[in-house]
Amino acid sequence: MEKFSLKNKILIGVTLFSMFFGAGNLIFPPFLGAQAGTHTWTAFLGFAVSAVGLPILGVIAVTKSGGLDHLASRVHPRFSFVYIMILYLAIGPCLAIPRTASTSFSMAVVPFMPEGVSAALPQLLYSLVFFGAATAVAMHPEKLTEYLGKRLTPILLVLIIVLFAAGAVTAAGGSSVLDAAGAEPAQLYVKGAAVQGFLDGYQTMDTLAALNFGMIVALNIQAKGIKKEKVVVRETISAGWIAGILLLAVYGMLTYVGKISGITFAGAANGTEVLVDMAGALFGKLGTVILAVIFVIACFNTCVGLFSCCGEYFAGIFPKIGYRGWVFVFAFVSMVISNVGLDMILQYSVPVLNAIYPMAILLIILALVHRWMGRFRSIYPWTAALCGISSVLIVLDQNGIIIPGVTAVIKMLPAYEAGFGWLLPTLAGAAAGILTDLAKKQTV
Repeated sequence: MEKFSLKNKILIGVTLFSMFFGAGNLIFPPFLGAQAGTHTWTAFLGFAVSAVGLPILGVIAVTKSGGLDHLASRVHPRFSFVYIMILYLAIGPCLAIPRTASTSFSMAVVPFMPEGVSAALPQLLYSLVFFGAATAVAMHPEKLTEYLGKRLTPILLVLIIVLFAAGAVTAAGGSSVLDAAGAEPAQLYVKGAAVQGFLDGYQTMDTLAALNFGMIVALNIQAKGIKKEKVVVRETISAGWIAGILLLAVYGMLTYVGKISGITFAGAANGTEVLVDMAGALFGKLGTVILAVIFVIACFNTCVGLFSCCGEYFAGIFPKIGYRGWVFVFAFVSMVISNVGLDMILQYSVPVLNAIYPMAILLIILALVHRWMGRFRSIYPWTAALCGISSVLIVLDQNGIIIPGVTAVIKMLPAYEAGFGWLLPTLAGAAAGILTDLAKKQTV
């Protein structure tokens, strides 16, 4: 029987963590801490469910289902093609990959630029170098363990621990700059902090990425000499648990950093400002350098991982261009979009994620209960249809697009205000699917 050493288990798990941990993972936990204030840990519980629990369950669900395309095809082959395409475009060149460059640029270059100098040309040059280096590494997806797991991620983890430890020691010492008690919570966190934390977790995009990273993890496991499918599946799931533990620990540290900074920096516009102010208060100019290194490594790791999984998928669908060709295409498109700016990318990411995230959650849940509910095949198309339609209608309403008659009904759904208006239609779809199959059996 093929065996996988503990060292390799940890290394693959760290590699998966590095692929997850990018721009959103850095900027949203500290922002949550600063905004939630005294309700930080209640909000963090919700955040942990959507930003840690769901991604790890996603890795397990897709791995056990034999791949995302196989899982989504249980709904319908055409649905599988369309939804996976949208998913890859969202976590790939349209949102997530450009965000890695724009976020790291805002942290690694902008703070060192002279005042009054336009950022347009420096950002273009930075994106060329950033995506060029990421493309070079992504050319060998089976070697990500060597590049990311062994070399870059340990440096990233050490720097985050240093930032956390310095903040904890300073706050414990009764510094006038930091207050471990936290600030008064922002309005969104006054009521339903856990729910808001759960919704905040969408912004990391990790649940979407989890549906796709499994194949890259499997490639790296096979590169270690493991060939039996059952062993590859088992070790991929093991890597998911290790990555989840690391994500939870790092999120906890970053959230705490945001919490103790919130008493002074609660007016920050986003997580990058919270971290900049916090690092400056702790380390002065050195803090800016530390943050620059943290952001560049984290964003670079995720960019490489996304290039790899997107390239593998599109090469399988359109083989004439090939894996390397697709990576170059994604690098070019991502470079162009990244120069639009971080604020614009974040603005468009929210409605897109709110529309496609519920479907990802649904597919994960269906995969996990397939052992018991798989005999009711109609559950898949019914739940997918009602979940998808209700999610899109809710997002349209949230963005001021009113459909007479329909929008009024959507607003009446339970948990609509909390952001879970899609739940009841999805449950209704499950019931309809079961009844449909039972009716078919009776007629036969």
